[in-house]
Formats: sequence, C-alpha cells, structure tokens
Amino acid sequence: MAETALTNPGQSPARTAGLKGIAADWSSDQRAFKNVSWGKAMMWIFLLSDTFIFSCFLLSYMTARMSTTVPWPNPSEVFALTIGGHHIPLILIAIMTFVLISSSGTMAMAVNFGYRRDRVKTAVLMLVTAALGATFVGMQAFEWTKLIQEGVRPWENPWGAAQFGSSFFMITGFHGTHVTFGVIFLIAIARKVWRGDFDHGRRGFFTSRKGNYEIVETMGLYWHFVDLVWVFIFAFFYLW
Repeated sequence: MAETALTNPGQSPARTAGLKGIAADWSSDQRAFKNVSWGKAMMWIFLLSDTFIFSCFLLSYMTARMSTTVPWPNPSEVFALTIGGHHIPLILIAIMTFVLISSSGTMAMAVNFGYRRDRVKTAVLMLVTAALGATFVGMQAFEWTKLIQEGVRPWENPWGAAQFGSSFFMITGFHGTHVTFGVIFLIAIARKVWRGDFDHGRRGFFTSRKGNYEIVETMGLYWHFVDLVWVFIFAFFYLW
C-alpha cells in the first residue's frame, strides 16, 4: 500500500502514489485556490455564471430562428448603411467589432504595466480601453435607433420573423449593459491607479493592499470575457 512521503516541516506532504493519489487530486478543493485571492476567484465564478446566461440566450435565439416558419431577415440588408450613395452591408458592425477587439489589446497592455507597477501607463491604457468601450456602446445606440426608426420592435419586424426584434434587443442590450458597466468600473479603477492608491495603500473602494495591482487583472478578465461574448453574438446575428 502506498503511503504519503514526509517532507520538511512547514511543507505539504508529497503526492500519494496510485489510486489514492488520483483521489487526493480530485478532492483537493482546499488547495485548488490556495494562491488565488477572493476577488479573482469571485470574478471567475461570476464569469462562469454569465457564460451560462449568454449560452441560454444564444441557444434560445437559435431555437427561435430554426423553428419559425416566417423567413428570417437578411443581416446584409437589415444592418446595412448608405454612405455616399452606396449601400454597404455590415459596415457599422465591422467597425464596432474592430473597436471592441482593439480594446482587448489595450486592456492586456494595461494589465502588463500593472504587473510592472507603472501606474501612469496602466491608468492611460485603462482609460483608452474605456474610451473604446464607450465608442462601441455609442455605435450600438446608433444601431438601435436606426432599427427602431425603421420599424423594428420586440414584437414585430418589417423584414420577416417577429422574433428577430425581441431576440436582438434582448441579447445585444444585455451585452451592451455589460460593456457600459465595464466602462464605468474601468474609469473608476484608472482614477485610483492614477492617484497612486495602490502604491500608497490608500484605503477606499476597491483599494487592495499596498503595491497590489490585482484589481487591474480582475478588470481585464471581465473585459476579455465581454469581448469574447461579442464574437459569438457577431457570428450568430450578423453572419448567420
């Protein structure tokens, strides 16, 4: 029978061999998040729950689209803009996607400089990310306004299936709300970084212990998740 080998005082026992070792690995919940802060762990749990919600929304959208007998609107016609007399399909959506994906790059750089404790570059990059997010929300508001003026409602749609309006406004609105809250928190955290709250250990809302920029990484997790969700929304609504 395999036994656990002893190590030096203060260290964890070595891994048990055989089936007992496998069972110990699977039941090591007390050690799984040993080096992870509560803030980061709670963000991962929140993102997991949000994944379930968005998955339910998108699955419902697919079910409604595939089950309806009324023709579904053509995205190239519904989401087209007329610029200079030319009818350009999906131009606004392409710009929105480019802006939001670019914001993931600036957020990643902000996290990188946060690791280096470079508060000025971290704050500036977070504000750039917030500006790109606000630009995305503004273009989404323009898109909503255009569709509403053209007669799209949650209960009707001049281009075909009535379910289009309800599913579109619900899913894109829910995602836009996530982006909006992200922009607000990015600005709040960037302000604290800029003031040096994390360098001096100044007490306050979302201020961690001195020298710890982990909240920047936590905001990065949220922002990258929001961007990833948009990729699926883009594929389901605008390319399908």
